[in-house]
Amino acid sequence: MTNNSDLISELSISSCSRCTKYSLWYSGRMLYPISSVAPLPAKDMPNDAKKDFEEARNVVGSSPRAAAALLGLALQELMIHLGEKAENLNDDIASLVKKGLPQKIQRALDGIRVIGNNAVHPGQIDLKDDKQTAITMFELMNTIVEVMITQPKQIDEIYGKLPKSAKDAIEERDKR
Repeated sequence: MTNNSDLISELSISSCSRCTKYSLWYSGRMLYPISSVAPLPAKDMPNDAKKDFEEARNVVGSSPRAAAALLGLALQELMIHLGEKAENLNDDIASLVKKGLPQKIQRALDGIRVIGNNAVHPGQIDLKDDKQTAITMFELMNTIVEVMITQPKQIDEIYGKLPKSAKDAIEERDKR
């Protein structure tokens, strides 16, 4: 039988010298804040998708399957910001394809959609111990945000800085 004082002797609290926040450790393992091997969300990820993404980061170490399912939810949230209905991911992706979605991004979307969906259906894809597939899903989510949100925003910012005469000349060129 374990004595409570034995448990307490294995518990420690430390403070980060950089940020001064506290962390809680038990037997040499950090319990709080939760550390994650998954990447941080892309800077332009919409907040509602980011919330599910960050929750997935918190559980990927203990449950890659749960992380994959949460990333599927994050993708559904992202669809709203991509101008889709977010009622059916397959239909949303098909709609984006019709609008000219690059094939590589379509494959990334479908990868997250299928793996995230199958993570909650037994026997389809077994992610119980497959942390690397889950980590790749995080990276794909960030790539989707970079290509579909960040890059167009950067392009619009640069184009917006062009003089009106240059924009008029471009418009005239493209009419030909």
